[in-house]
Amino acid sequence: MPVSGREVSLAVQKMLSTATTRSCGYGTAPTASSTPTGAQVPYSVLYPLGLTTAGPPYGQADGDARALLQVTSVATTAEQAEWMADRVRAAMLSRKGGSNGAYATDIAIPGCAVLQRALDKEEGVAVAGGIYSYVQRYVVEVTSLS
Repeated sequence: MPVSGREVSLAVQKMLSTATTRSCGYGTAPTASSTPTGAQVPYSVLYPLGLTTAGPPYGQADGDARALLQVTSVATTAEQAEWMADRVRAAMLSRKGGSNGAYATDIAIPGCAVLQRALDKEEGVAVAGGIYSYVQRYVVEVTSLS
């Protein structure tokens, strides 16, 4: 089965909410019922920016994909925005101790394995209308297992 961009995004969103202990919206701010903290700031918003595929022809059982994802941390102060961005960065890139180099947080995608994650770009803190944001872009490389 080819890698699904939607499944990658949903898995990253779930991992970020769990690892940062703050809500993460998918393309929009979290709602009041979002777990774990609802729409309370700070929070993050995940924006899928595209998926490129490689390997065998699309539709065959195996293949690789490269997902580009933007995570925007939203807060009411610059310090909060940077704090949230630090938590996102740690969730995405931190590794466990030991010789295998495994990531500290798992991105569980049905039928797939995450091969690598990398920070593509950081834009730092910006403010508009009293709302502070911190933009980061990540690359997640995935392969199908079936």
